Amino acid sequence: MPGSQPPVSFQTRPDLYHHWRLEFDGDVATLVMAVDERGGLRPGYELKLNSYDLGVDIELYDAVQRLRFEHPEVRAVVITSGDDKVFCAGANIRMLAASSHPWKVNFCKFTNETRCGIEDATEHSGQTYLAAVNGTASGGGYEIALACDRILLIDDRSAAVSLPEVPLLGVLPGTGGLTRVVDKRRVRRDRADVFATRPEGVKGRAAVEWRLVDEAIPRSRFEETVRERAREAAAASARTGENGVALPLLEPEITPDRVAYTHVTAELGEDRVDITIRGPRDEPPAAIDAGFWPLAMTRELDDLILWLRTNEPERGTWVFRTQGDADAVLAYEESMTGGKDWLTNEIRHYYKRTLKRLDVTSRSLVALIEPGSCFAGPLLEIALACDRQYMLEGAAIVVTDANFGAYPMANGLTRLASRFCGEDEPPRDVRGRRLDSAEADEYGLVTLALDDIDWEDEIRIALEERASLSPDALTGMEANHRFAGPETLESKIFGRLSAWQNWIFTRPGAAGPDGALSKYGTGKRATFDRKRV
Repeated sequence: MPGSQPPVSFQTRPDLYHHWRLEFDGDVATLVMAVDERGGLRPGYELKLNSYDLGVDIELYDAVQRLRFEHPEVRAVVITSGDDKVFCAGANIRMLAASSHPWKVNFCKFTNETRCGIEDATEHSGQTYLAAVNGTASGGGYEIALACDRILLIDDRSAAVSLPEVPLLGVLPGTGGLTRVVDKRRVRRDRADVFATRPEGVKGRAAVEWRLVDEAIPRSRFEETVRERAREAAAASARTGENGVALPLLEPEITPDRVAYTHVTAELGEDRVDITIRGPRDEPPAAIDAGFWPLAMTRELDDLILWLRTNEPERGTWVFRTQGDADAVLAYEESMTGGKDWLTNEIRHYYKRTLKRLDVTSRSLVALIEPGSCFAGPLLEIALACDRQYMLEGAAIVVTDANFGAYPMANGLTRLASRFCGEDEPPRDVRGRRLDSAEADEYGLVTLALDDIDWEDEIRIALEERASLSPDALTGMEANHRFAGPETLESKIFGRLSAWQNWIFTRPGAAGPDGALSKYGTGKRATFDRKRV
């Protein structure tokens, strides 16, 4: 879908929203979904019935971020609809039908990450999310509700929850719906099977009995009950804090061959992107604002990952470097260690989510560790997230407590534990040590340690070889290697479900000229290939 279209920006703020309203009442915030039918990100479809496209979800992601950083007083968040008959009809079908395959998959990945961010806010920020489903919630609309801690459904003999993708569209609920129904809501598998093949969904008391929602509430008491549950959730929260940090819009310099922020720069090559992260130049300040290096750098890296994934799908290898003083990075890490204030907590969890976004990005990731690098503590996680790490003689890395649990992957393991999967422990005797290239190689922390005679040729050959391989095969291989070990709800969503959805989106039953996405709304039935694959 991008094609000749202008690049997609992920930068917005509440006064620029087209589709959401943020309302505040003490320690409770309400996110009202009121989608502008004519406000689609691309031309060619209308966002009817509170359906959404990438632009709607960009605003939701921004709102979740701002609630965490700008509103420490908020302890509960209610997501509801501005339409009293439709909560949300899910992803817009016309948009999906007109989109390219990469656009569909990347759209599903971003919406998954946004839903996971809502769950992360409930778990780690003390901002409990509740879904006030005041009308029918279908497909991705119900999946917004599934991301919330509690689901309150209006019981008016009309409103229902449903996941109709299988019977109506020939695809799967692409935002983790199947996984959340059984793994999170604990719906019995036979009931989940019936539910996912019943396009009309489930209403009222039956939805409560099947655990699809927590409460079914008559219309006469719905608003009052929602207020009560939100107050209860806010009262149970341990979140405390004041003086939120305003998040100004990022304004990177973007040219055909470069994307440059203050701390992060990307050079766009023919088939690769060279990304440089610059460490802090000053000592940690006494007060934290939006310019605080860990927060500012994380915002820039997060935005760059999203921008590249959406706008540069053919540059398949990302090469990471860092520049700066490792001790300065460690000073910032120390300034945030042990503190239990809400803001440093938010920054740490934001960096964790950004690293997770990197983990699930379908690109080959390579770290080049050179003299002058600052791959230390939190920034070492960037190198550990990469598929390969090359280290030049004279460079050093620093392993700290940050590498032993502060930033877990989607599978619940540290990147060190994933790297040494099957061994009892990652090499704990490296904790707190500054390692040269020979030591890093000995401990297995780099793929290859090289001297300056071989460096340029080895790196050139490795990157040229990577670029010659099948991108599809690489994507599958990398996803398998990155997520060794146990499965969690989150790793299932991004691994199992996303892989299946990726495949199903290319099948003629869904995406062909006579497939369900093309025939939806025409009154004609889709033609399915009956051979099981």
